[in-house]
Amino acid sequence: MPVRKRFGQHFLHDPGVIRRIIDAVAPLAGERIVEVGPGRGALTWELLKRAKRLDVIEIDRDLARQLETDPRAESGLHVHVENVLDTDFIRLRGAGEPLRVVGNLPYNISTPLLFRLLTQRAAISDMYFMLQKEVVDRMAAQPGTKDYGRLTVMLAAVAEVEGLFDVGPGAFQPRPKVWSAIVRLRPAENPRFDIGDDGALRTLVTAAFSQRRKTLRNSLKGLLAGQDNRILRYRSAIAPGNARTGAIRPARRPLLPIGRLYLKSHGRI
Repeated sequence: MPVRKRFGQHFLHDPGVIRRIIDAVAPLAGERIVEVGPGRGALTWELLKRAKRLDVIEIDRDLARQLETDPRAESGLHVHVENVLDTDFIRLRGAGEPLRVVGNLPYNISTPLLFRLLTQRAAISDMYFMLQKEVVDRMAAQPGTKDYGRLTVMLAAVAEVEGLFDVGPGAFQPRPKVWSAIVRLRPAENPRFDIGDDGALRTLVTAAFSQRRKTLRNSLKGLLAGQDNRILRYRSAIAPGNARTGAIRPARRPLLPIGRLYLKSHGRI
């Protein structure tokens, strides 16, 4: 079956990598597993074998038809032919157990899909994704590193993120130009920071990281105009001894004092 470039298709075929992914997910019988972008079924049949039921979301109608007509599908495969960016995961969960979401994501939709999934995190227990290594490095970056930035903080506010292992280009057909990596996300039941609404956090973090060499005071001047900038002196909001954006620590409630002032100034709390 031909590769459709518009869907960003790179099909996983390395048995060793497939085995490591399945072992990392460790699906159990009866769990609600959802696979995003099953493609030619590299992960699909082993996930189905272990979980006994599997929902897959595939935008390519030809690939979806191939999965549906495979004799193995009769044991519990449910194929949803749609764009995953339109999928309602809360509806898909229904009244059942939270979903476990797995997928080899096309690079061109990875970031918007992550944020869409996290807006529906009440329906999800955990996620395992193959992504471009550069993206995983930014997702799981440590404070003070060059990869630490907006994506790190936005994800850290609502989920635990852990990079698991790297995957070379040779594991795919066609071979991509970059390395990939497997990442695990565990959404928090409640936001890990007192952030108000997601839109306000996005505005705040974008401003904070817009000019990384500036101090937080200067980066956030536009948001805090006319407000009491003493809030920026809170030690809990920055790494000791460094008031620059790259040193903010995501696991220590870094945006609480700054975020509350910003939200208050915009009538949101």
